[in-house]
Amino acid sequence: MMIKAVFFDLDDTLLWDQKSIKEAFVATCKEAQHRYDIEPEALEKAVRNEASQLYSSYETYPFTQMIGINPFEGLWGDFTDIINSQFRKMKEIVPTYRKDAWIRGLKTLGIDDPLLGEELGGIFPIHRRQLPFVYDDTFPVLDTLKGKYQLLLLTNGSPTLQNEKLDMTPALIPYFDHIVISGNYGRGKPDPSIFEHALSLLSLNKDEAIMVGDNPKSDILGSNRIGMRNVWINRENLVPSKDVFSTYEIKSLLELITLVERI
Repeated sequence: MMIKAVFFDLDDTLLWDQKSIKEAFVATCKEAQHRYDIEPEALEKAVRNEASQLYSSYETYPFTQMIGINPFEGLWGDFTDIINSQFRKMKEIVPTYRKDAWIRGLKTLGIDDPLLGEELGGIFPIHRRQLPFVYDDTFPVLDTLKGKYQLLLLTNGSPTLQNEKLDMTPALIPYFDHIVISGNYGRGKPDPSIFEHALSLLSLNKDEAIMVGDNPKSDILGSNRIGMRNVWINRENLVPSKDVFSTYEIKSLLELITLVERI
């Protein structure tokens, strides 16, 4: 059946979120290097590790896994969403989480300086907000597809944080007929119901749309669960999963144009 709509993931599909986080770490760790003789790369590795461990220890962790909010988003998002109690708990937790992740990371390198850790925890969000990146192929592809197909953005995460990312790159917003954020819906990819919800917004069936995303465990698995065709954007040339199979695989979004036209 002919494709009528293209669903896009946001983070690391259209927005280069991994680069934004990396560059924010680089800038923040260099601030620490001004105070102590440390390698910024070593501090980044330590903080990433400590943040992941801390994040999984909180009572909100199952919720963040279900909605799709990663530990590094917790290091800069404010989570002012009031739509349910779990977001309200996250808002209370994140100030301590940010501070403790950096304090513990410093301690891993033998530096016991809670004041610096707290300072770095406040600096990281500033740098992250100054460093949005959009892939070079994002706008050319959206320009080509807009008007030929209905376009829908299907993203996991906190509504306030995902909307903040979009506000940083406002040129993206007008391309989409609908923007679906898991935190608003109540469940995240790969839950099949969020894909069914997205289809219902466009009054389409699963054979009339295709999902494009970078994450096999959310974008590909979720669309597979409802029998919807999908495209894995594998920019980093990763080895395909042995358990999750995409309908199509591309290395650049530019390949999507001819692919969709051919289907």
